[in-house]
Amino acid sequence: MINNIKTVFSIKDLENLSGIKAHTIRIWEKRYNILEPMRTDTNIRLYNVHNLQKLLNITLLHEYGYKISKIATYPEEKIPHLVREIISKKNSQNYAITSFKMAMMNFDQELFFTTFDWLISEKTFSEVFKDHFLPLLKELGLLWQSETISPANEHFISHLIKQKILIYTESLQILKPAKTDRVFVLSLPLNEIHQLGLLYIQYEILLKGYKCIYLGESMPIENLQDLTRYFENITFVSFMTVQPDRSVINQYVKTMGQKLLEKNNEIWLMGSMIEHIDDTVLPERIKLFYSMDETLERI
Repeated sequence: MINNIKTVFSIKDLENLSGIKAHTIRIWEKRYNILEPMRTDTNIRLYNVHNLQKLLNITLLHEYGYKISKIATYPEEKIPHLVREIISKKNSQNYAITSFKMAMMNFDQELFFTTFDWLISEKTFSEVFKDHFLPLLKELGLLWQSETISPANEHFISHLIKQKILIYTESLQILKPAKTDRVFVLSLPLNEIHQLGLLYIQYEILLKGYKCIYLGESMPIENLQDLTRYFENITFVSFMTVQPDRSVINQYVKTMGQKLLEKNNEIWLMGSMIEHIDDTVLPERIKLFYSMDETLERI
């Protein structure tokens, strides 16, 4: 995996990471000489991490009203200085996401923690996650699919985000539940390993004062059924990001309903795979949620 880490980027990679179209990047290069790409024998542009960082900083300044023609006249050391001034205003959502991306590309834990500490000094953890981590994670999925980033980059930043969720979750787990009318049981289907969304749902459930039992990945339905002997009024929550396969997902959900919907139990399902569920035949107590906000409003 380590051999797949990128240190050289195509112009398409820069487009994917910065949001600036490749055509525009070429114009900025030709007209203002803002980047100095390397070129292959066949004249294809290639960029190093320094080029990437400079472009991300320029993009941020551009979004804040600086004209490219003006930025191009600045000494190179002035650009990060201006970016820091924007940061000091404590109002740059885009800067935080850009900073997390740079931490990911450079495997820079210090930059991740510095950026997080800056955000958490002004916001709640819920706000940081919804305003910054959630958009970042959505973007990471696209960057990974387009092979702009390697699995190592994705795992590095995902682990740091997971670490923060766990830290803030633990501070709530030690508190006695204030609401006893419902218990939430969180798990993932067999061979499903994408936990971040479910971990964050756990944090929000605990924040609302409910008892929450987190069982994690690859949990058979039969094992979930064991919980019905211990608790009443259970809400089973599951994320389906890549599993179950679309060919079996409707039978899987049907089995969940047959085994888990005792008494007043409910099943809440989220994740990209729920698009393949036939919602016309679902029992009333199986709910599909198509966004994080929709789920949080229901808790």
